[in-house]
Amino acid sequence: MSNILGKVVTVTLFGESHGPEIGCVIDGLAAGVKINMDFMRAQMEKRRAKGDISTKRREPDNVIFKSGVFNGYTTGTPVCLIIENTSVNSADYSKTESFLRPGHADYTAHIKYHGFEDARGGGHFSGRLTAPLVAAASIFIDLFKGRGINIVTHIASCAGVEDIGFSDDPFIFSEQLNLLSGKDFAVLDDDAGLRMYEKIERAAKEGDSVGGILETVITGIPAGIGEPFFDSVESMIAHALFSIPAVKGIEFGTGFGFAEKKGSEANDAFVTDGKKIYTKTNNNAGINGGITNGMPVILRTVVKPTPSVYVPQQTVNIRTMENATIQIHGRHDPCILHRAAVVQDSLCALVLADLVTQAAGLSWQEGKSWITD
Repeated sequence: MSNILGKVVTVTLFGESHGPEIGCVIDGLAAGVKINMDFMRAQMEKRRAKGDISTKRREPDNVIFKSGVFNGYTTGTPVCLIIENTSVNSADYSKTESFLRPGHADYTAHIKYHGFEDARGGGHFSGRLTAPLVAAASIFIDLFKGRGINIVTHIASCAGVEDIGFSDDPFIFSEQLNLLSGKDFAVLDDDAGLRMYEKIERAAKEGDSVGGILETVITGIPAGIGEPFFDSVESMIAHALFSIPAVKGIEFGTGFGFAEKKGSEANDAFVTDGKKIYTKTNNNAGINGGITNGMPVILRTVVKPTPSVYVPQQTVNIRTMENATIQIHGRHDPCILHRAAVVQDSLCALVLADLVTQAAGLSWQEGKSWITD
């Protein structure tokens, strides 16, 4: 298994959905970084299950630091944090443990780990493992905010209902940032959000699920971040985001729309105000040659419908090697988009923290001069 993300700032993930606890170890944090517990709890709250459109598994997700933090500040040594699993119901899985759940990692994990995997709740492959990633990333997101960098995600579409997009006007965009920061259901248009909510509720009543698209904008990141060839900004963010269960596609800027454009239309012309260089358009999502150019980094991911649905599905009994029908029981999300938005923010933050530290060292974490200063 490969459970380590990053090169200089690393996060090592551990635990299973129904194990006693989940957590991670963060290395590469400077000494003296204040842990903003209020902000961490607010980030964790965005990921928690709520209402009728989420799983009935409700975890408090209290973060416990085991090492690397003393009197509210990092010590410079590895930070270990854990989150206890307090609301497991493994009996739901014992009834169908021999049946491969379509869309899940049951079959591939069984082949790879020779039947020794913990399949309860998806085990190590569960979306439950994103909780410690959100906790870890909150430290860096808080640091970024203090240095003028913002990462924000909204539900661009869900079940065919589209949200409005981010504004190019800096003032309006700032208002949109503030609007989304206080929302559990991250949409810019409340009417669109209501229609999405209704679609999710309808799918839940039918025992089914829906998916959609998440759009992320990162502002304030300076030019010069990224380590080509293989550690370009796009490749590292894509590498991280594809680790989110259910993410099946990603595009940056104009993305697949480039297929319909000419080079003269796709290029972003450079302009200057005499002090800084900008681009007139941002088709390339603030990235040239895998390196940030100072413009906003814009990306979108496709999140497939949650594979745990209650409708009968064709499968195989792995023990008897016979065709069978499975009807899943237990507590499952009819849609994960509203919970995954903060996860997408978090993984982008972890990648950028690593890339910025590679470029600027620990100085940016300590509040000292940036690489571009």
